[in-house]
Amino acid sequence: MRNVWIAFGLTLFAGMATAIGSVIAFTAKRTDYRFLSVATGFSAGVMLYVSFVEIFPKGVDSLVERFGETGAHWINAVSFFGGMLLIGLIDNLIPAAENPHEIHPEAEIRPLHDPSAQVPDLEALSKPGAESAGIHDHRANHKLMRMGLFTALAIGIHNFPEGLATFLAALQDPSLGVAIAIAIALHNIPEGISVSVPIFYATGSRKKAFFYSVLSGLSEPVGAIIGYAAIRFFFGSNGGMIPPEVMGILFGGVAGIMVYISLDELLPTSRAYGKGHDSLLGLVAGMLVMAISLLLMK
Repeated sequence: MRNVWIAFGLTLFAGMATAIGSVIAFTAKRTDYRFLSVATGFSAGVMLYVSFVEIFPKGVDSLVERFGETGAHWINAVSFFGGMLLIGLIDNLIPAAENPHEIHPEAEIRPLHDPSAQVPDLEALSKPGAESAGIHDHRANHKLMRMGLFTALAIGIHNFPEGLATFLAALQDPSLGVAIAIAIALHNIPEGISVSVPIFYATGSRKKAFFYSVLSGLSEPVGAIIGYAAIRFFFGSNGGMIPPEVMGILFGGVAGIMVYISLDELLPTSRAYGKGHDSLLGLVAGMLVMAISLLLMK
């Protein structure tokens, strides 16, 4: 039971990083895009390394006894690509115009932390080529609010499998769960900024922007609880334990989810925020830290 609470705590920490993103948007005098580039690259490095070196092999180990060597590898591979397919389908719920990893220009973020700053011409900023403004449409408050709420909802749905992935990894190995929770948390910081910006401009309320940012992050622990409860209900034994073969399939799926997130979201975001080799430095640093951590734990 202790491991369950540790796993839940780590998942809650990872989800609440959206609140950190919101706080950064409202307090930082300037957004440190280079830090975000290295941080998201670092997150991708941790997730890629741990997926291929630790979680994917754990899936095979859990399946071997039940399905044999050959069968275990086949089922693990299917689970891996099944996880990628699941997160890919969920990802399609986030249209390009509400991409939570889109960069917000400095002129757009400045009034959030400086009440005396002049509110920019958001309609002009949304035109192609205007101060690398991105693709947000700021022409009407109701449209802004809709976009902010939709972004929060889309992030919430997207975070369900992320929460379950963090929870299951921490349940199996708390030290591994810590690494994944930190990687997911770094990944969630830009999402908190992206929920806060449109809602603030639509309502003028920092409290509402912060509230919806937190709400989108809470879906991560909620997703972990619902997913774990469903797994226990459908597959749990009389003692409530999850059979090794079920955990093996879940590990394969978790590895697929994390690889998809890294390649589809984190690395492109890291490249967009950074300059030169910032993204690559973050990626290699994440892999190196994860490798040393796993070696020290053995």
